[in-house]
Amino acid sequence: MTGIASMMNMINTINSISIAAAPAATAATTAPMAPAMPANIQVTLALAIILFAIGLVGFLTRRNMILMFLSTELMFQAAALAFVAFGRMWMDLSGQLMVIFILTVAAAEAALALGLVVLLYRRKETLSSEAWAELKE
Repeated sequence: MTGIASMMNMINTINSISIAAAPAATAATTAPMAPAMPANIQVTLALAIILFAIGLVGFLTRRNMILMFLSTELMFQAAALAFVAFGRMWMDLSGQLMVIFILTVAAAEAALALGLVVLLYRRKETLSSEAWAELKE
């Protein structure tokens, strides 16, 4: 329970920090300036990178199909966290909009994965991906 509480505390801390306003643009400035990256966004992006790396290593090293699908879900969530962090940095809602699409894809992937796992388990009584290598052409 302490892990969930600390994660919620970190999310509340990230949400409570406001980004300082960018300096006023002069007439000579034609391109929009990128805002300075606050430390909280750097921490959030570092967390997203770590989560994505854990998911990638889990996908490449595991042979159990359920763990492989869980690893892809972890990579989806890491990408969603990065989109929210960049949306927060630019004060734009496009990051949250992309998260909605990522969650939709993740839900569809989870539904298909569950059906596939049940079907494969009924046929061979194992969830090892090595047992299904003969399906390759």
